[in-house]
Amino acid sequence: MRMLVKQHAGKTSKSDPFPKPDLLLTIHSLAANTGQNWEELLHTNYPVLKKHIEVISRIYAEYAQRKREANAMDFDDLLLHLLKLMRDDEEVRSMLQQRFLHVLVDEYQDTNILQDRIINLLSGGTNTSLAVVGDDAQSIYSWRGARVDHIFEFTERYPDAEVFKIETNYRSRPAILEISNAAIATNERQFHKVLTPARESDGFLPTVYPAPDNRTEALYVAQRIEELLNRGVDPSEIAVLYRAHFHSLDIQVELTQRRIPFRVTSGLRFFEQAHIKDVVAYLRLLANPRDEMAFRRIVSDFPKVGEVSTGKMWHGWNEALVAPETKSIEPLRFVDLKNAVNAPAAAKANWQELLETLDDLQPGDHELTPSEMILRVLKHIAPSLSSKYDNTEERMDDIEQLSRSLSDVPNLDDFLSQVALLSETDTDAATADNSRVTLSTIHQAKGLEWSHVFIIFLGEGLFPHFRTINSAEPREMEEETRLFYVAVTRAKDRLFLSYPRYNGHGYESQFCHASRFLTSLPPELYEVADF
Repeated sequence: MRMLVKQHAGKTSKSDPFPKPDLLLTIHSLAANTGQNWEELLHTNYPVLKKHIEVISRIYAEYAQRKREANAMDFDDLLLHLLKLMRDDEEVRSMLQQRFLHVLVDEYQDTNILQDRIINLLSGGTNTSLAVVGDDAQSIYSWRGARVDHIFEFTERYPDAEVFKIETNYRSRPAILEISNAAIATNERQFHKVLTPARESDGFLPTVYPAPDNRTEALYVAQRIEELLNRGVDPSEIAVLYRAHFHSLDIQVELTQRRIPFRVTSGLRFFEQAHIKDVVAYLRLLANPRDEMAFRRIVSDFPKVGEVSTGKMWHGWNEALVAPETKSIEPLRFVDLKNAVNAPAAAKANWQELLETLDDLQPGDHELTPSEMILRVLKHIAPSLSSKYDNTEERMDDIEQLSRSLSDVPNLDDFLSQVALLSETDTDAATADNSRVTLSTIHQAKGLEWSHVFIIFLGEGLFPHFRTINSAEPREMEEETRLFYVAVTRAKDRLFLSYPRYNGHGYESQFCHASRFLTSLPPELYEVADF
């Protein structure tokens, strides 16, 4: 795919970038697994890419042709062609149905349309039995094509099916199950179940902490974790769960400063993420124009700029910086360096825009804070984010949260010093992976368990997300409720719930009410924590 994009994309610019190969593969795969036409999916989920639809069509067509010529398939092809073979060839279908007399499906609530059609055909023999295992209350992957309707409609499609409910829970203390039962009870569409505990109560109630702001929430969580570790709790038995990856930023800051080892299973550590490194590169270059790594990171993303061109551009830039006219004690005007670098023709507009952006970050009527600089850089790189990644909104949320969380950092030097500290690859290189506190999104935590679980950022608009709140589709809120249910049921012994009343500081801060997942809980099920 990478070769095809390079061949067909033609000239692009920062303001009109062509989608990256990984994004095109994501769209291609999602269309296959949801039974949609990729063009319809593009219009619905990626409208910013509609202008490239003709070129994308040529790339997909040639991608299919190249696979045929190589006698090869990707993973989606294995499912698509299996389905086609079973549909079109009665002999093959009958042979498979007679070969597999018992079809067992696990995690049935997470099946997509393509998988469901294969299951139906495979189990359609005269003597074939079908057994599925699943929990509708844990269906949280619709964004990946999973359809909870498959489990809700199972008894309609198979009227002779027997349903066995497993309602005994061997993981969690009674007080935690009271929270989970109350949380999921608000969903109308469900197989009604009441989880009953196999374990005895230890006398503790889950706690709710309404923090004044996000930084205080992180301080609270980090201090509670430190207390647990001092009492002998193994770090591997502690987890911090959140709705979105950017919610973990403040926790990562606090744990790093306290030298508490942690692992991030929801992705890279915050400052190791590509889009965060992109933003920081602009500020590093502003602070030190001779930062070669920052320079190379920015310009290598320009169209038609490879390693050789990047090296030539750096050489011209570096030579210009040692010229007499650039050694003034006055702030460097970056636009004056426009002709110092011979950028490739396709990248000249990007080069000009970079210089103007760097000038825009310098002091004008007042000195910009790092928080303000980050938002200006975001405005500059936003078009390229939408063409590089399939989760553009989440990455923009990351950058905006970076601006909010560090809005009290007074100057650029202090900001870059903090970034250097937080960019360490490990708080303790000698610590084994299984002896760390776990930081994870709830989606990544499904199927796992810990003795002590913190669920953070439980503010209305944060969790549930404001896009879900504003959606006209009630099923989206039901899935968000199931996500909270999954988070709660990860806890074995202790459960800590918290939210920031304000996310950020000063003018850019967001006021948060308590999440509906908290306000809908009977108050006798939890205690309010002091800090």
